[in-house]
Amino acid sequence: MRRLALFLCAFCLAIPAFAADYAKPDRQEVFGDTTVHYSAISSSYLQPEIASAAGLIRSKNQGVLIIVALKAGKPAVANITGTVKDLTGRKLPLVFKQIADQGAMDYIAQFPIEQQETLTFDINVKAGDDANSFSFDQELFPGE
Repeated sequence: MRRLALFLCAFCLAIPAFAADYAKPDRQEVFGDTTVHYSAISSSYLQPEIASAAGLIRSKNQGVLIIVALKAGKPAVANITGTVKDLTGRKLPLVFKQIADQGAMDYIAQFPIEQQETLTFDINVKAGDDANSFSFDQELFPGE
């Protein structure tokens, strides 16, 4: 009975994460022949050498937004801008860095994570002549 109670508690705590992934499980937006993949994580999950190589601060109170733009299935050079907004409505601009590695093109930006909360990301992507925007919400937790 104790195992069942623990399982049910754990399941109830995980429901918000399942709901976010159910709404948009593939973490991508498609605009014609441009596909934009995105992910936000706590920077404490990054390996120290990876964070250092990318010029990121590795901290439990810092998040990282990673964006990859593909045009016709190939890495695309893009101009990416955006903001992150917390539940109080406070908006912070995101400053993206381009990281090119072995033919891949990633765009990364860091932002503060002060507490467990759902953040809203508003992203603008200009790849070639195409300019597109999208928003997504993600619950983030300060890392260990």
